[in-house]
Amino acid sequence: MKFLKHMVALTTIAFVVNAKAQTTNAKMNAFVNNLMSKMTLDEKLGQLNLPGAGDITTGQASNSDIGVKIREGKVGGLFNIKSVAKIKAVQKVAVEESRLKIPLIFGMDVIHGYQTEFPIPLGLSASWDMKLIEKTARVAATEASADGICWTFSPMVDIARDPRWGRIAEGSGEDAYLGSQIAKAMVRGYQGNDLSKNNTIMACVKHYALYGAAEAGRDYNTTDMSRIRMYNEYLPPYKAAIEAGAGSIMSSFNEVDGIPATANKFLLTDVLRNQWKFKGFVVTDYTGINEMTAHGLGDLQTVSALALKAGVDMDMVGEGFLTTLKKSLDEGKVTIEQINTACRLILEAKYKLGLFDDPYKYCDEKRAATDIFTDANLKVAREAAEQSFVLLKNKNNTLPLQKNKTIAVIGPLADSKENMVGTWAVATDFTKAITVLDGIKNAVANKANVLYAKGSNVAEDVAFEDRVNVFGKNLSRDTRPAEVIIKEALDVAAKADVIVAAVGEVAEMSGECSSRSDITIPEVQRNLINALLKTGKPVVLVLFTGRPLAIKWESENVPAILTVWHPGTEAGNAIADVLFGDVNPSGKLSATWPQNVGQVPLYYNHKNTGRPLGEGKWFEKFRSNYLDVSNDPLYAFGYGLSYTTFSYSDILLNKSTIKPNEKLDVKVTVTNTGNYDGAETVQLYIRDMVGSITHPVKELKGFEKIFLKKGESKDVHFTLTSEDLKFYNSDLKFVYEPGTFKVFVGGSSDNTKEKSFELVK
Repeated sequence: MKFLKHMVALTTIAFVVNAKAQTTNAKMNAFVNNLMSKMTLDEKLGQLNLPGAGDITTGQASNSDIGVKIREGKVGGLFNIKSVAKIKAVQKVAVEESRLKIPLIFGMDVIHGYQTEFPIPLGLSASWDMKLIEKTARVAATEASADGICWTFSPMVDIARDPRWGRIAEGSGEDAYLGSQIAKAMVRGYQGNDLSKNNTIMACVKHYALYGAAEAGRDYNTTDMSRIRMYNEYLPPYKAAIEAGAGSIMSSFNEVDGIPATANKFLLTDVLRNQWKFKGFVVTDYTGINEMTAHGLGDLQTVSALALKAGVDMDMVGEGFLTTLKKSLDEGKVTIEQINTACRLILEAKYKLGLFDDPYKYCDEKRAATDIFTDANLKVAREAAEQSFVLLKNKNNTLPLQKNKTIAVIGPLADSKENMVGTWAVATDFTKAITVLDGIKNAVANKANVLYAKGSNVAEDVAFEDRVNVFGKNLSRDTRPAEVIIKEALDVAAKADVIVAAVGEVAEMSGECSSRSDITIPEVQRNLINALLKTGKPVVLVLFTGRPLAIKWESENVPAILTVWHPGTEAGNAIADVLFGDVNPSGKLSATWPQNVGQVPLYYNHKNTGRPLGEGKWFEKFRSNYLDVSNDPLYAFGYGLSYTTFSYSDILLNKSTIKPNEKLDVKVTVTNTGNYDGAETVQLYIRDMVGSITHPVKELKGFEKIFLKKGESKDVHFTLTSEDLKFYNSDLKFVYEPGTFKVFVGGSSDNTKEKSFELVK
């Protein structure tokens, strides 16, 4: 009876929610229908136009070129404009001076924070903490919305398995399951549970699709893969974000199946609309329509028509829709229904954001003064950074450090505020970032003597530094000879008990158009590390990076390596917290680190060949391997050390055979066997041993981050059902197949216990 009452209650709630949604949709449809009945063709095309704002000042918003277009109804939204004053001035032109008074939507690349910057997304993903990741997106939305922004071009959910690709920094790594969980968390954080509130912003999932698989790891390059790989390994995070309610999606620059994604009907209509039932709108990436001419698809009129027919609704910057669709309509190359559909979706987004009710809802000066860069937000930034750090090596317990020693802080990233926050930090104030040097000084107060030397430039090649420094971030190049700079550092190191070397990539060595064919630490920095090691003093490498690096030499020679990615505004404070043991590192890699670039692409969930290398083997003739390096990664997916240690019991299954409607309980007991309290991310993988298609050697299907005091044990339970065993077969049907499965549980993909079970009909 109690169960029946519960089911009745749930049914009643579902009915009420559904009825409310239907009423809301009916009101929205009536409003949009009425508005569109009044719109001219030019005004409809105007809604599809998304120009960049440029440098609009409040005093000339009405008279600027953009202002004139807005007044004429030729602009649907703007991006890269911030501050309440500027946005309010521009919005005023739209709602008080244009004929139909349609409000604008204002977007910005709020990628990993607004003014309070969090770790780059690849770093955040290493936390494996969905609640924390959602919280960072919630803070970002609160800050951005307080400054007039209502739309973010985030999350980026592209699966990336090639660390040469610079934009791996913006995503969540190599795994579709982990990437899907993070995609959902980010969308929830940005959009909250009510998009009409003034502290939520609309998410834009990007880059759709397969952008992270660009050939040679070179940005904007071709992508080509089978549909089975596409559906099983690359599309899931986009789908997860859509299912979480993301309001918009951005098409990618690359081609798929020989057709640029921006004109790819299979992606934008067949999959996105028909299979996934996406109800939001599609925007191009920056000049994505125009660039299809270079792909070889035709002139601007031709490619604009192709994009509209494929399912694109909004044209970012290129103005192909604005300037050519009218002619294409006259010539019968597009239909008015296609234009109306795109226009409707843009208007619906504005309706959902509440802009028709209050065009100035994001223009509250009080919120701008009180909700941005607050102490509470900085606290979240510090926690997020601490949880993202991955301890790669800690020989002889070099870490944590003591606070009463003389510490030499050395390296080109030791005192560089602008390079703490990483790529795509477009709204932050770099001067407020905490450097490694400042963080260590803050932590030790007067207990220790902290010394500093730069030690080296970022790179020896001036032209390389110029390419890296395209956005003008200060690299503070030292023009003295390298040997002079190193000698200065060695003089400082001689006075110290321990050396903290802050090295690696500066902010713009990863990110858009920052692909690298050589993913090692630049030679001039390696020379510095080598010189510091020769002092005989303990050396701790604080490694900044936006990608997995090939650091085999450093791994073999440096006693302690802490990967901090680009940690955000609170970088130095968070780094100090971990270096001194106030926080125990718990990050786990979300992308595999290769021994060298020749192994790339390298990822944990690969498939076997017909001639797999034997387990534990380095090389066998006529097997799938290299002559000069083993198949093993340097650091595996899911890897990350702690100041404590954890042991895992054998796996206990509640049954050895399950039917499709049954659940399998997977239990393991984890014990903190070390001397520190700490957190561990327990990871569950499966392998389908026999199938109609080949399967990966392991696939992540669950994880749980737990905290254990020293000596404490905890039982961790995972539940598997036939739904977790499904995959897309050769007919692209989502199915499970009866047979034998292995389940693996452990602290990383390469260190697990295993057990077998059967799925029967």
